[in-house]
Amino acid sequence: MDNSKTVSTLNDLLNITNDRIQGFSKVEDKVWDIYTPLKNDYDQMVRESQNMKSELIRLITERGGNPDDSTTTAGALHRTWIDIKNSFTGDHAESTLENVVFGEKAAIDAYQEALQKGNLCPQSTVVVADQLEHLKSSYSKFENLERNTD
Repeated sequence: MDNSKTVSTLNDLLNITNDRIQGFSKVEDKVWDIYTPLKNDYDQMVRESQNMKSELIRLITERGGNPDDSTTTAGALHRTWIDIKNSFTGDHAESTLENVVFGEKAAIDAYQEALQKGNLCPQSTVVVADQLEHLKSSYSKFENLERNTD
């Protein structure tokens, strides 16, 4: 197994996880006035993201790599788009919910692609697959709510 491919893939996932954390910081508390039952799920997602980040950094370091603790360009552009959109339309709980679902779907896609490429060592594959299951679970909760608000 090529260690550099594993480290590169893990760094890509670290960037995606950092996008997720940054995106969560955009969710304003007023959303929870409407979606009160999801507040605990959201808080759990934030904690899970921090744990995922720590696990990825650990895996990268154990393989002799240097963690790239930045975000992706696509994530930064998406967050900027959200800011611009909200400045014109006002912050709406529904659009915030849509953005959470969009971000979770993008993270799931990136994790699935990382697993499918086969560049991860066995230990990293287990951790990434577990993290993917957490992403799918949170996505499902928010996607179901989004469908019910349409």
